[in-house]
Amino acid sequence: MSERLPGFRDFYPEPLPTPDAWSCDLRQHLFARWRETARRYGFREYDGPPLEPLELYTNKSGAEIVAQLFNFTDKGNREVSLRPEMTPTVARMIATSERAYKKPVKWFSIPQLFRYEKQQKGRLREHFQLNCDIFGEADVSADAEIIALLIDVLRGLGLTSADFVIRLSSRQAWQRFFAARGGDAAKAYEFYQVVDKIERERPEVSAEKLAPLGVKLEDVRAFIDSSVPEPELQSVLDNLAARGLADFVKVDYGVIRGLAYYTGVVFEAFDRKGEFRAIAGGGRYDQLVEQVSQGSVKLPALGFGMGDVVLAELIKSRGLVPSFAGRFAAVVVIEDETLRAESLRLVQTLREAGHAVEYALTPTKGDKQFKRALELGALNTVRLERGADGALTARVRNLATRADTVVAPEAVAGLF
Repeated sequence: MSERLPGFRDFYPEPLPTPDAWSCDLRQHLFARWRETARRYGFREYDGPPLEPLELYTNKSGAEIVAQLFNFTDKGNREVSLRPEMTPTVARMIATSERAYKKPVKWFSIPQLFRYEKQQKGRLREHFQLNCDIFGEADVSADAEIIALLIDVLRGLGLTSADFVIRLSSRQAWQRFFAARGGDAAKAYEFYQVVDKIERERPEVSAEKLAPLGVKLEDVRAFIDSSVPEPELQSVLDNLAARGLADFVKVDYGVIRGLAYYTGVVFEAFDRKGEFRAIAGGGRYDQLVEQVSQGSVKLPALGFGMGDVVLAELIKSRGLVPSFAGRFAAVVVIEDETLRAESLRLVQTLREAGHAVEYALTPTKGDKQFKRALELGALNTVRLERGADGALTARVRNLATRADTVVAPEAVAGLF
């Protein structure tokens, strides 16, 4: 028997065959909450191809990223890759079509992304991700708007300020820090990379990497420990406080984000208990559209990505996964096969009215049909009956109360 590839997932409908199986119902629940919240903020949904030219990623991140990609030469002899992230794609799309849209442009997508890397807790070789981006607004009010959206996406899943926090930082603040110590602007990204890994590296390793850059490890740690909001961060904090969202954010210069294209405010969402990897991350990337368009389009931009793997585990741990039972409004029970045609007509009528309805495809004993209704978590059973006068009635049984209601067949839809 063929096995699933390592790092990939099968998604099953509930009930799940094993406790560690991935739920397609939960995935759709996340997607629905993501879409609902993004649209409330005025974001429009877009999508792009799962396969892109390899150079879209190497131009942005360098040749070293190739080791993390599912890349190959296609039948047209083109170097291509499955998309590892969505930001380069949306930057390309905006660069070619931004004149068709009034600014600011607010877009979101839910792509499946692929990275060939070592599997870890919370990180697989594929995942689905909510991406939200704003183009054409340089003011930090846009940074506050995107962070407020991130907060409300998480709140929409039942999480509170006791469950998560958004840690705010600033590439500009770190740039000023580096420049004040005589840092070479050409080596700024090398400096950011050291800071990004400072909590995961041994102190002596970080100190050794910082020394050629003219920076002392104790100065870096002191700056992180102080976390005094610089002007751009204070503006974001004030904006979020005005919305009543101050409890969800804090300044943490330990966050710097490893990607090279970030230019301003950056942020990551973490669970308060520290049990999981970052829930989401993002920031401002004002130069990426210009880079992707080879200088033809200059447009400020910012956004965030939120993957489904860590998020699903988080809401499971907090008991926030809703019940996916009871999705069927009714099971139509056919005990009298002479009424199958009329029962099928009722099934069709109920489905056309928007109700999820199930029935036995072939002649089946009534007790087995009733048991099936319970297994499906149906809310009701419906059984047609023909009276002595030949008139049809429908007996609707509420499976929670076991109370029966007898109505004309055409009135059944109105009971659900």
